[in-house]
Amino acid sequence: MLLQVLRRTLVFLVSLALASVVVFAFMAVLPGDPARVALGVNATEEAVQATRERFGTDRPLVVQYLDWVGGLPSGDFGRSYVSGAGIGPQVLDRLQVTLWLVLTAMVLALLVALPLGVVAAVRHRDAAGAAVSALSQVGVAVPSFLAGILLVTVFAVRLGWLPSSGWVPPAEDPGEFLRRLVLPALSLGLVQGAVLTRYVRSAVLDVLREDYVRTARAKGLGPYGALVRHGLRNAAIPVVTVLGLQLATLLVGAVVVERVFVIPGLGSLLLDGVGNRDLLLVQGVVMVLVLAVLLVNYVVDLLYAVLDPRLRRAA
Repeated sequence: MLLQVLRRTLVFLVSLALASVVVFAFMAVLPGDPARVALGVNATEEAVQATRERFGTDRPLVVQYLDWVGGLPSGDFGRSYVSGAGIGPQVLDRLQVTLWLVLTAMVLALLVALPLGVVAAVRHRDAAGAAVSALSQVGVAVPSFLAGILLVTVFAVRLGWLPSSGWVPPAEDPGEFLRRLVLPALSLGLVQGAVLTRYVRSAVLDVLREDYVRTARAKGLGPYGALVRHGLRNAAIPVVTVLGLQLATLLVGAVVVERVFVIPGLGSLLLDGVGNRDLLLVQGVVMVLVLAVLLVNYVVDLLYAVLDPRLRRAA
């Protein structure tokens, strides 16, 4: 087990280092001069050169990369080309908002997908199983931003039960925070819950066809009892894989949903940076998103060994 953890940790660190090189190189080859963008097209060459020296963009790319990546462990992402403010505090502040949204949506997706997926598998020959499968297919076809618009139309515009946009920190007003979190979390969570329901159904169906489950049924256990006692752990392995992918999808999907609901998260910060051509800010936000995706994959790899003892023995 320890050897497997060390191996996965090494893979994670190497992947993170390669990702930092790719992100920096991608931003470096984009057209445009940050100094000229900051000063405008009418700026003199002397002013542009002075701004380049202040930004540090006149140095060799290798030096710029080493300076940038050296500050990442301490949260120093540099300073914005547009506002001059530190990027690290902005990213940290917006990251908290995005994490509230993504984690709440993931919990909602699990609460929807696990029971419905099990019912759809155990009763796949009944009307209830067919109905769950049909609803999940419809949910898969609906993008999260469209689900958000529909939820706003129904619950905010017509019924007036919930606010349509905005954000309140939980420490400021917990009640209002929850009211403003409901619709964006539902728009992300319900769509991902529909996707996850399909995978849970497939994984549970595969387990129900195994010999050990049929033996448990022959000994007198019902379908749900045999599944709970002997099948769920095996069915969890492919589901955990999909959960890791869905967390990454939620991070990307949050970019659009934050715009729909005017939420000041990482997605809004990223789009603002792109609109202002603040490349260093965009670079920092993209690196944080990449780190989050790699970290999720790292945790999923470790969970494999926890769920499946055969992997520990093989290691």
